[in-house]
Amino acid sequence: MNIGKPRKLGKTIEDIEEGDSLSLTESIEDKDLLLYLGLTNDANPLYIQHDYAQKTEYGKPIVPSIMLMGIITSAISKHLPGPGSHVVNFSVNFVGPVFHYETLTFQFEVIKVDKMKDVVTISIEAVNEEGDRVLDAVVMVQPPQVTIDELEEKEGEMNE
Repeated sequence: MNIGKPRKLGKTIEDIEEGDSLSLTESIEDKDLLLYLGLTNDANPLYIQHDYAQKTEYGKPIVPSIMLMGIITSAISKHLPGPGSHVVNFSVNFVGPVFHYETLTFQFEVIKVDKMKDVVTISIEAVNEEGDRVLDAVVMVQPPQVTIDELEEKEGEMNE
């Protein structure tokens, strides 16, 4: 399926350096939770039922862990390395709960560039509004394999 011309591709491995970073702030809203729960049919009472969650150590509903991972992979796909990149390994430690309506700040930093394997390793830390760390992650990402110029050249050859 081809949904039109790609408008932009992310950085290739040649354009990425250790220390490259990104800061991203995301708020967890009802619409996000409802979309996730609707798409996955996940009815875990810890995520949606206040009366159940009050009886747990959390005291109120929490955000599904996979939603937080989705925010991370989305940032990788959009920004660092960007469009055309592919997550090949994901390791995450959920340090503390994330509650509905919280705003999180994610700090991304490239900690290793392996040109032999064509993979970059990105460290991620997320904190809530109070500055409490809620997750740590390390993600290995394969940056885009071609540049936008190479892609356009291939398209030009195919149209000849």
